Amino acid sequence: MEKRIELERRARKTNQITELNLDNCRSTSIVGLTDEYTALESLSLINVGLTTLKGFPKLPNLKKLELSDNRISSGLNYLTTSPNLQYLNLSGNKIKDLETLKPLVEFKNLAVLDLFNNDATQVDNYRDKIFKMLPSLSFLDGFDANDVEAQSDGDDDDEVNGNDSEDEVSGDDDDEEGDSDDSDEEDNGDVALSEVYNDDLEEDNSDWEEGEGGDDDEDEDSDIDEADGEANESAASVNANEKDGDKPDESQARGKKRKHDG
Repeated sequence: MEKRIELERRARKTNQITELNLDNCRSTSIVGLTDEYTALESLSLINVGLTTLKGFPKLPNLKKLELSDNRISSGLNYLTTSPNLQYLNLSGNKIKDLETLKPLVEFKNLAVLDLFNNDATQVDNYRDKIFKMLPSLSFLDGFDANDVEAQSDGDDDDEVNGNDSEDEVSGDDDDEEGDSDDSDEEDNGDVALSEVYNDDLEEDNSDWEEGEGGDDDEDEDSDIDEADGEANESAASVNANEKDGDKPDESQARGKKRKHDG
């Protein structure tokens, strides 16, 4: 523990240190921590292996003390040299009865106490008795006297962030609705313009078809006249040929008749 304390000091003076974390440094008792740490406000000794609090220093400004997951079964009176204690975590220790907790009455400002996973919590009406014994207590094992759960700083931050995010989401939704309205208006404008354009285009096409149709009719009439003329000429030619063809046949017949006559 002494080496860990020196490491955590980081060459700072003992009377300038306000927070000290000695978690998991194995020791059965307090060693190396002295009364010189007069400015210390937060001390953490989680899972150290402590079996006794004997030798706990006088820390007049200590407000938060973490002693969870050790093997402490008694000796809480050694903590009374730190009268301004407001937060004490003794969860996961070997405290078996409420009698062991009586020294905590000396802490007039103690607001938060955690005794979770101690045998003492199995005593009948345990919570009611602790709140009665410690009038200053606001939360025991994470809940107040009405069984309302305490909110941690992290929970408060999450709620704030959650509210902010909801506001942002609602704002985004409003923006999207506004954009959709604008797009609808643009679409309506495009449709109106396209309809006007199509109407003009249909009128132009109808005029063009009428003009083209007139020319086609004239062409068709001329073609029909030409075809009729050619047909008449062809018929006349055929008639002429037939007439010319009859004459040789008649002369030949006459020639044959003359021969018979001769």
